[in-house]
Amino acid sequence: MPVVNASEQELSELVRAARDGDGRALEHLLRALSDAIYGVCLRMTGSPPDAEDATQEVLIKVATRLGGFRGDAAVGTWAYRIAVNHLLDRRKSAIEALGLDFDRFAADLQEGQQSPRADFEPMLAEEVKLGCTLAMLTCLDRQHRIAYVLGEVFDLPPALAAQIAGTTQPAHRQRLSRARRQIEAFTQSYCGVVNPAAPCSCDRRVARALELGRIKRDRLVLASPEQQRTQDSVRQMERLHDAAALFRSHPQYRAPERIVQTLSAALTSGLLQIPD
Repeated sequence: MPVVNASEQELSELVRAARDGDGRALEHLLRALSDAIYGVCLRMTGSPPDAEDATQEVLIKVATRLGGFRGDAAVGTWAYRIAVNHLLDRRKSAIEALGLDFDRFAADLQEGQQSPRADFEPMLAEEVKLGCTLAMLTCLDRQHRIAYVLGEVFDLPPALAAQIAGTTQPAHRQRLSRARRQIEAFTQSYCGVVNPAAPCSCDRRVARALELGRIKRDRLVLASPEQQRTQDSVRQMERLHDAAALFRSHPQYRAPERIVQTLSAALTSGLLQIPD
């Protein structure tokens, strides 16, 4: 599960203070939840710009609904529930608008496979891998995608995942099982990270991704230089486990600081009101 940057006791104290009118407490609460919310939004939208927008929208809903928080669930669980409801109903992201399914995605993966250049940069292949797996998730419909993200990627217990998704445990288990079968079948057939005998290789897709503008050599959005020292161990882990390890190998993404800064400015100006 995405990491919330505070304990449950700390979150509860921030909620109480924010409901009493403490603007700084509300800002700290939103900051503490922002990385976790961004992680869910990124995996559901497949697009960093859309994930940023969705994160800000969710955090505004969290801020304006504090008056309705009764403490029946943990603060983080309550916030994730708001996020999931929002993401299930939100307009399509840029990646979702492509209308990908597994057949179309397979055809795309098989195009443009080229041998790596002499000046090949491993971090570009990492960027391809991370972007590819996010896009792969959008081949699932939203209900199956959230089941896979909560149950397989974040490895939540079925009862908690079902609670966050607003469904029953049997329904969650069925969706997770169907999504798991589709992802595992696809990665075994096409993804060289999961199955070395599969036809697609991240390093051989770098040139095509650069050509299409899907990645930029001077602006890595998903991969980061500090990850480089752990890439070999990550790849070993990926090949020792099933497809879920590919998705779990993503870093703990940080929400862009500008999201909280924008909300902080809105609080200061009065555009965003602390609920009574």
